[in-house]
Amino acid sequence: MIITDIKNNPVRGFFGSNVYFLLSIVVAIPIFIAINAYLDPLLNDSEELSFAATVCFILCLFAGRYICQFWSSTLTFLPKPQILGMCLIIVACMIGFMISGFWSTRLISLSLLLFFISLIIMGFDIGVLVKVIHTVTQNQLTTAQSLAAHSKSELNLLQSQLSPHFLFNTLNNMYGISISDHQKIPGLLLKLSELLRYSVYEATEMYVPLKDEMNYINNYIEFEKIRIGDRLVLTTDIDELTDTNIKIAPMLLIVFIENAFKHSKNTSEDQIFIDIKLKTWGSSILFSIRNSYQKQEQTNTLLQKSGGLGLANVGKRLTLLYPDAYAIDIKNETTYYNVNLQLKMKYDV
Repeated sequence: MIITDIKNNPVRGFFGSNVYFLLSIVVAIPIFIAINAYLDPLLNDSEELSFAATVCFILCLFAGRYICQFWSSTLTFLPKPQILGMCLIIVACMIGFMISGFWSTRLISLSLLLFFISLIIMGFDIGVLVKVIHTVTQNQLTTAQSLAAHSKSELNLLQSQLSPHFLFNTLNNMYGISISDHQKIPGLLLKLSELLRYSVYEATEMYVPLKDEMNYINNYIEFEKIRIGDRLVLTTDIDELTDTNIKIAPMLLIVFIENAFKHSKNTSEDQIFIDIKLKTWGSSILFSIRNSYQKQEQTNTLLQKSGGLGLANVGKRLTLLYPDAYAIDIKNETTYYNVNLQLKMKYDV
């Protein structure tokens, strides 16, 4: 593909294959001018010597760059002692230029010798320095791209698990209802289709409008009201949001809500209690949910396997999507399970 593209585009092929040659010419012009200005007081005809010194400097640059690549190819960070040493060498060469200029009126041969030695060392040192910085930058970029690709693949995998996980739990519950309370099934199927439409078609991006996610949560709550019936004592305080620029990771909060309904429903009490709050405050999204539960049904930590796929999934997604941008607090009270989550808002730019 690359070879064909270069053949089909002669201009691009020329510049691609001769980039170093062109850069050498561009760099050589100011270097020649500077060297010629320096040597002109010493010699009457300094152009030839200035040209030779310029060529020598450019060759030393490439020599330093070539030799350094065997050492710097695996570097992922700048080695501070070596970088400091190379900078000190450049300073020493600058001092050598100054000394050679001071000697110029007395010892021309010695002055030229010191000048060329300093020039060669500086050219080689700058070549090494440029190569190290370039290689480290490229290696860091490659590593970052690799990590980003890995994180994106992991996120895609985690997100792809959400809909099947939700569908499995829901169908499992609907099976029991179809036997004991079958008249609820048509309404449940209608709500279920709305929920699946969102999870399959709309929640495929890394971040979705918070407004859409809130609508999805409200639909799920209505679904659970139909499923559980009069046994449910539910209180909600969910903001009505109109700003579509505020984003959130899709189907993140629903895992906690689903978990609350699941564990509170399995208690032996006549009624189950769930309290849900979802607010926006400043640059944060504040979410809390409190539900009744029995001791054997509790989930002690976010990442315990006993919490199921959903909670393990949301723990990994929080780490990947909100690094240093979330705070979560999970408390087990006597008969209640309480989750408080604070997320930094994402914006559509």
